[in-house]
Amino acid sequence: MLTASRLFDYFTATEDTLRVYHGPELVFSSKDDGLAPLVDYVTKFAPVTGEVLVLDRVVGNAAALLLKLALCTEVWSSLGSERAARTLASFGIRYHFVSKVPYILNRQKSDVCPFEKLSMGKTADEFYDAIKALHQANLALNQKT
Repeated sequence: MLTASRLFDYFTATEDTLRVYHGPELVFSSKDDGLAPLVDYVTKFAPVTGEVLVLDRVVGNAAALLLKLALCTEVWSSLGSERAARTLASFGIRYHFVSKVPYILNRQKSDVCPFEKLSMGKTADEFYDAIKALHQANLALNQKT
């Protein structure tokens, strides 16, 4: 039988950035960066899949909020933030982080990740609505150029 630990070992040996399992079945995977794969999963699959195990490369507070909407019961990640750990614990989501940091940094490693900032003080639904609004604004900007 494949355990979550074994699935995580397999995951870290791939180029995937996110994998979602419903029981033993892989229901979603992505190689895209950032929060996009998790937002995509929540938007397209979460309402119909049910409770899942999530394997992710990085879990900050922003991802933790989305994991609640993904109906995640357990998450494994190479890197997680202290705030994400508190958020996941408050939701009753079991988490396993290889490394834990105070917060997730932006890509330039010069400041806190903008999605981490956006997630502060928001519920899962409020954060998801904010992400969708940003996405719509980006689409509108791209159509004008």
